[in-house]
Amino acid sequence: MRRYAEVWAIPAVRQVLLLGALCRIPMFGASVLLTLHVVQRLDPRYTAAGVIAMAATLAIGIAGPWRGRMLDRFGLRRTLLPSLIVMPICWVIAPWVGYWPLLVLVVISGLFTVPAFSMVRQALAGATSGPQRNTAMALDSVIAEICFMIGPAAGVFAGTQWGTTWTLMIFQLCLVLGGVVMFWVNPPLRSEGEHTDTEQAPPSRWVTPAVLAIFAATVATIVAVTATDLGVVAGLRELGAQWVIGPAMAVWGLGSAIGGLFYGAISHRVPTWVPVLGLGVTTALIALATDPWSMTLLLLLAGVFCAPAFVATTTALSVLVPARFRGEAFGWHGSMITAGGALTAPTIGLAIDKAGWPAGFVAGGVVAVVIALAWPLVRRVHRRRAHPVSEPVG
Repeated sequence: MRRYAEVWAIPAVRQVLLLGALCRIPMFGASVLLTLHVVQRLDPRYTAAGVIAMAATLAIGIAGPWRGRMLDRFGLRRTLLPSLIVMPICWVIAPWVGYWPLLVLVVISGLFTVPAFSMVRQALAGATSGPQRNTAMALDSVIAEICFMIGPAAGVFAGTQWGTTWTLMIFQLCLVLGGVVMFWVNPPLRSEGEHTDTEQAPPSRWVTPAVLAIFAATVATIVAVTATDLGVVAGLRELGAQWVIGPAMAVWGLGSAIGGLFYGAISHRVPTWVPVLGLGVTTALIALATDPWSMTLLLLLAGVFCAPAFVATTTALSVLVPARFRGEAFGWHGSMITAGGALTAPTIGLAIDKAGWPAGFVAGGVVAVVIALAWPLVRRVHRRRAHPVSEPVG
């Protein structure tokens, strides 16, 4: 834990991680509350709730790159200001309107949501370097897992006790409050040296084959995670153990937190494709479960590779992309996660409908394995083309 103590001792890192948690807990809670609100008050069909959730996810995914570009060009405060104006207007109105006006307001709010993930990762990248950066990103991933455990549970409890109308508005306004605190603190997004080192870089040069490979690995990771999300629900319902879904998901999250802590404590560099490969293999193995308990144990194993896969892609991106373009790069990274999950879910669902719940785990795991194994091969071919003379033959 010494490496984590050293990173936590950096004031900028500690500040940014706490600010990130302040934004993420209500963000995760509001996401669940939105689904509950639609089903309970507007339309009992889960399809209707799914359309709202997909619209919100795609809006956030579309907004990621251009909000990230704003972070690069104008800084944190000027990027946050539109969010602090638009979001309160949307969410003071949205919980009290019908389905279609809600859909419109959700899309508008998604386009102007507080870009918490991009801001936190960019600030961490600016405050750290080398092995410390990997540890900081891992710590952020673990804290995000904890926020994911707290936010939805708090949202469901509050919505059940006091109704979804008021609680949905309060949770969204708490996210805005987190943005206000972020605006007031205004953490630096780049180190002093990075301001001068990259200022002359051409705007398009950050999109390289290596960066595109990182994006592919990110998509592979979210495909495996989405397959697990859907496969657990389908599998445990089929096994007659629907009551185990919540505890099984918690065990999966626990495994992810453990894996993230371990990955961040490693001093030597691990190739980015390794945790993605591990996630793919262990996700496919869940298809072998024969009862709720074996599935839960296999979920714990798959979770161990979940956070490291996300951390590996985030850290690699922060190293490959010049500091002045990191906001846009992290915006695209976030879009790969949000939009990738939204677009992958129907395909995984189709596989489950056609071939049963094990097919969901196999489909998601195979995609991650194929992309992870293709990574080193593609890099080797690219290097040989770039340096045909220096590479040995055979």
